[in-house]
Amino acid sequence: MTAFLRVASSFAQLERTRSRLDMVRILADLFHELQAGEIQPAVYLLQGRLGPSYDAPDFGISEKLTTRVVVQFSGKRPDEIERLYRKLGDHGLVAEQLGRATQSRGTRLQPRLTIQQVYDELMALAQASGAGSVEKKVGSLVALLRRASPLEAKYLLRIPVGRMRLGVGDATVLDGLSKAKSLPRALIERAYNLCSDLGLVARTLYDGGEPALKRFRVQVGRPIKMQFAERVKNFDELVRRLGTCAAEPKYDGFRCQVHKDAKRVRIFSRNQEDTTEMLPDIVRATIAQIGATRAIFEGEALAYDPETDEFQPFQVTVQRKRVYDIDKMQETLPLRLNAFDLLYDDGDDLTPRPYSERRKALEELIKKGTGLAVAPALISGDRRELEQFFETQLGAGLEGIVAKRLESAYEAGKRNFNWIKFKRAYHGELKDTLDLTIVGYFAGRGARAALGIGAVLGAVFDKKNDRFRTLAKVASGLSEADWIALRKQLEKRRVKTRPARVDSRLEPPYWVEPSLVVEVFADEITQSPVHTAGMGRDVGHPESGLALRFPRIVRGLRADRTPEDATSEDEVMRLFRLQKRGTSPAANAKAD
Repeated sequence: MTAFLRVASSFAQLERTRSRLDMVRILADLFHELQAGEIQPAVYLLQGRLGPSYDAPDFGISEKLTTRVVVQFSGKRPDEIERLYRKLGDHGLVAEQLGRATQSRGTRLQPRLTIQQVYDELMALAQASGAGSVEKKVGSLVALLRRASPLEAKYLLRIPVGRMRLGVGDATVLDGLSKAKSLPRALIERAYNLCSDLGLVARTLYDGGEPALKRFRVQVGRPIKMQFAERVKNFDELVRRLGTCAAEPKYDGFRCQVHKDAKRVRIFSRNQEDTTEMLPDIVRATIAQIGATRAIFEGEALAYDPETDEFQPFQVTVQRKRVYDIDKMQETLPLRLNAFDLLYDDGDDLTPRPYSERRKALEELIKKGTGLAVAPALISGDRRELEQFFETQLGAGLEGIVAKRLESAYEAGKRNFNWIKFKRAYHGELKDTLDLTIVGYFAGRGARAALGIGAVLGAVFDKKNDRFRTLAKVASGLSEADWIALRKQLEKRRVKTRPARVDSRLEPPYWVEPSLVVEVFADEITQSPVHTAGMGRDVGHPESGLALRFPRIVRGLRADRTPEDATSEDEVMRLFRLQKRGTSPAANAKAD
């Protein structure tokens, strides 16, 4: 059995390096040493949780409780621990420093924890509930720390509070597995996209090797990474790329992936968050209207007016995204899910099938009712018919259309031109919003000084290299109260040095771990010597990157976006090129 100290040592190496190649090597070396039964818990611990994001139990350990743990573990007074915490900014570092001091006096035991022991004991801690559970959690964590080395203690405290600070994303873990097992990353990533569970994929790889990964299929209850659409300039380009295609309305609501297993229904958002409890009306409709015993389908849920049958705008629909007063909100703001794809049907994985077959199966699957409906679709390759369908959707208050290649399979986790979204024109300007990940923030000046924040540094995701590259310094769009609320969220994620996954020429006063996403609108995308997005990718000058002109926040924090599935660098590059190719207003349609 592998000692947890071996894992903690790798964590420390990852934390010290900024080189992605070194990170991949460190992970590959670690993974190569682990046994089949250890790889799954090791991957989860690396991610700072005990399971995949959609199924990991909540530890229930707050910063305040963590202070109590360190006080009991060290025997120090609470004020001493608070003072040391303010100095170091991390309870993990506090535990490590106190542990080393104790170890130097020769009173510490030799470390004897294994990976499985750590995982099992943290799981028992997380699952403790009922009367006295808080004291039980504190006592369990203290007991675990007393059996750990100082280095192990650092990470044993960081895992429960979700502050690993290793700078490792999913793409780097995939590369580490690929290198450790000498297999193509694409094969491992395919399995990951079908289940959204890196630990399960790693265990499958170690148990069955390449053949097991090739056999990997979708499973009810495990969210599939969603497919996304690309943008084009006008209808002519759409027809040229797709030919005869299916055009569906583009809704502005909650994208949902619904998993039905007999009477049990789970609903996942586009970032694999379990939103089932927020959408009980969709759960009931699924049980009543889906004939299959086990099924997975996708759609967009929107609030609607039962009297007029008209859809409500997103600003109204978003009021349903809550965990309280759900019964009341169901009555005042009922939801309808407009289904547009079927991925699994009673043992049949439909993702490799053409869209046309999946569409037909979807139409046959959903019975008549009020909660679920099949999204209408126009099958056409005629530019005028597509444009008329597009105008009809705008007239109904929707965003536009999504055109889909009839013969295309469902490509989990991919964004390509098999699906094309179409909203509004680019006349040398940016006419759509972008989702940016906050990687740092700036202190306020003047009237903003009292707020403690004046602007945020926003970045886009470079998927190929698993890094965030800056695109904008955003200083407008929020009320004073919203700026303060945002600052409080960012303070929880503040780190002392630039995160390893962030590529930036700017040096904000405060760096934060990439975790929060905001929706930003701007006038256009321009060349910039300051920002790194697009740098080295032929944007007009070898030393230039791209930046947003007059950016402002329009929706605040996006809970339905993770940093990895927010706007990518590739998307920004394509938008920039669309601007450069700008045609006359008469030739442009409204594109996204």
